[in-house]
Amino acid sequence: MKLSDFRNLDFQNAGGWPQSVKWAFCILLFGVIMVGGWYFLISDQQEDLGKRVTQEEQLKRDFHDKQTRVANLAALKAQLDEMRDILRQLLRQLPSKTEMPALLVDISQTALSAGLETQLFQPGAESVKEGFYAEKPITLRMRGTYHQFGTFISGVAALPRVVILTMHNVSLKPVGASLGMLSLEGTVKTYRYVEDDEGGDGGKKAPAKPAKPAPAPKRGA
Repeated sequence: MKLSDFRNLDFQNAGGWPQSVKWAFCILLFGVIMVGGWYFLISDQQEDLGKRVTQEEQLKRDFHDKQTRVANLAALKAQLDEMRDILRQLLRQLPSKTEMPALLVDISQTALSAGLETQLFQPGAESVKEGFYAEKPITLRMRGTYHQFGTFISGVAALPRVVILTMHNVSLKPVGASLGMLSLEGTVKTYRYVEDDEGGDGGKKAPAKPAKPAPAPKRGA
């Protein structure tokens, strides 16, 4: 096959081409068809195959994870029941509904014993959270020294029942030109255990009625 064989080709008479040119043209045509077929058909299928292989691997991992969870389901249920028992025991260390009024008095008296001047001690409406505990906000305004506030916190922690006080929007500022005097103002929240007999609609526990605001004790009373 020579280069001159391609220069003198008569495309109107392809049957008269030299045999070597025919074979070369067939090979070239076959190559074009293969490249075009790969580009328009096989490349998309290969991309789809790659996605499906990745999806298969992800499904295998998910299956393995779920199979492991199913195998440990009994142990996890036992662990969950144990954690619920522990939580129930911890919650029962919180004050009950009947103990809340006395608890509020104890907190107020603890502030008085610490030497704080209680200008405002106003319990707010109680609300049940998650169906098993209730929180009660208390609006406070107190004056005293740093050590008196420390004594108050220590006294609250020493009360017979577990008392949790969380502070919300509480500010502690110096009082005018008074040396060492501080003013605490804001809202704290205390919590109690919601007993099993405090039922409501849909199996949820109903919020308890808010207690009447306790009067702020006067210093020296």
